[in-house]
Amino acid sequence: MEAEGKSDRMITPPLLAALEEVPLLPVLRCGAADDVMPLAARLVDGGLRALELTTTTPGWEEAVGTCIAAYPDIVIGVGTVTTREHAERALATGARFLVSPYPAPEVRSVAADAEALFVEGGFTPAEVADATRRGPAKLFPAHVGGPQYLRSLLAVLPGAVLVPTGGIRLEDVATWLAAGATAVGVGSDLTAPGDVGERVRAAVERRPAP
Repeated sequence: MEAEGKSDRMITPPLLAALEEVPLLPVLRCGAADDVMPLAARLVDGGLRALELTTTTPGWEEAVGTCIAAYPDIVIGVGTVTTREHAERALATGARFLVSPYPAPEVRSVAADAEALFVEGGFTPAEVADATRRGPAKLFPAHVGGPQYLRSLLAVLPGAVLVPTGGIRLEDVATWLAAGATAVGVGSDLTAPGDVGERVRAAVERRPAP
């Protein structure tokens, strides 16, 4: 009887719960580990509830660990995870999810063994469909197909959790959400100098009503 009383929120992965609140996933690619924390602070202060730090940042493991310690209530994961070694090292930092830019069976295996959330990348219908059979998928590079391509994918994959990423501007976030994206991954446009909170609020306020 107790199980019947449990809310959907209780069984929702932390990343997806965070993206329900603010459907933006910032992708942090920095020139050095020391650049990560100031940027993460601006994003968290701006209202973001999840952060993706990439393995292309020198010293990324240290940066991930520092961010997790500083922001225990923020869902922090590692992106551009393409090898078993990347996956194992990322999980050792305490990362709460992994993201790949394309199908990555080795990463998938490590994530499954650790019962960690894996957002697997794909672009073709076959790649995206395969990824969504196991969980949320990253549509990459999203700008190549645009929102209409996402809409076409969802027509044959109803209910799929898709996070388009790659070349997306904040001003276009609402269009992607209207096309059916669960959330949108944004890189340089979100991390540019200026008032992050104001830009986030403007993007989210334009999203369609559920």
